[in-house]
Amino acid sequence: MITLLRRTIFVLILVIIWEAISKFEVFPAFMWPPLIIPNDPGGVTVVKTLINGIVDGQLLEATGSSLIRLFIGFFIAVVIGFILGFLIYKYKIIDDTLGFFVTSLQAIPNIVWMPLAILWFGLGVGSVIFIVILGAALSITITSSTAFKSVPPLLIRVASTMGSTGFHLFRTVIFKSTIPQQIAGLRLAWALAWRAVLAGELLGGSGGLGTLLDLGRSIQAMDLIFSIMIIIGVIGSFIDNFIFVRIERYVLRKWGILTTH
Repeated sequence: MITLLRRTIFVLILVIIWEAISKFEVFPAFMWPPLIIPNDPGGVTVVKTLINGIVDGQLLEATGSSLIRLFIGFFIAVVIGFILGFLIYKYKIIDDTLGFFVTSLQAIPNIVWMPLAILWFGLGVGSVIFIVILGAALSITITSSTAFKSVPPLLIRVASTMGSTGFHLFRTVIFKSTIPQQIAGLRLAWALAWRAVLAGELLGGSGGLGTLLDLGRSIQAMDLIFSIMIIIGVIGSFIDNFIFVRIERYVLRKWGILTTH
């Protein structure tokens, strides 16, 4: 309850500051539109544009397109990332070759791959999903392989002594020991994937929130840009706090790492 009150107060302070910047014209009106209270009767506000975009379906359609691409790309990235992470952990030759290559690719920003993605898949959904898969899969590969390598050898030897081998050893000991780290890695990869979707749409012109952002830039509609940024932030915060954080807390409580008071 106290946390909610603090966040509410913080949001109110931000709204007041925003309106003050707009009303005192710290920036030109077209660059910093009012958030709630229009400067002129019937004038534009960010909230008004946001509501209108939701009512007429434009923002909802764009949001749906972005989320579909995100979930498709992220699911594929999770599968690829876990498989590669396990192979890097299991076989030293793959660790010395593919592991080094993956680490090198991770240093390259996702957006740098966009020109190649457009050449390979054309302007459209394919290039966006490729960017999402690439960015998230690399992150998951590194975090999952690191998590597998961090399992205490003593734990594995004890389980082996008790007769656990092969897939049973991996399922009951190795994988379960890494679940908290795996979830943290998925949480990071999700954030990278969400950014990759928007960056890909911004440059790829395939619809979605990113394309609407570029439209707002081209027509200098900052109210549209800010309303889209609000949607992006709300979706990112919702998925992180209401999905990944809750899963992470549940796992940590189950493992006895996090206790409730």
